[in-house]
Amino acid sequence: MPSDSVDAAGPAISLEAEVPEVLFDGMRLFIETHPQWDQYRLITSALASFLFQHGSKDACVTQHYLNGLFLR
Repeated sequence: MPSDSVDAAGPAISLEAEVPEVLFDGMRLFIETHPQWDQYRLITSALASFLFQHGSKDACVTQHYLNGLFLR
């Protein structure tokens, strides 16, 4: 997932991960039916949700978590 974008949270890094095919297919189908989402936004939202729900107190994590909940 290469990305050189910069947002309010700062510069982005590139991340490569292997995921089960069923999760990849679910991500692809979700993105196809929700054009306002892309793979970067989906992965960022999922990662922020996981970190927030498992006790992260970082303000940037919280902001990404809330953005994933309320931005459409």
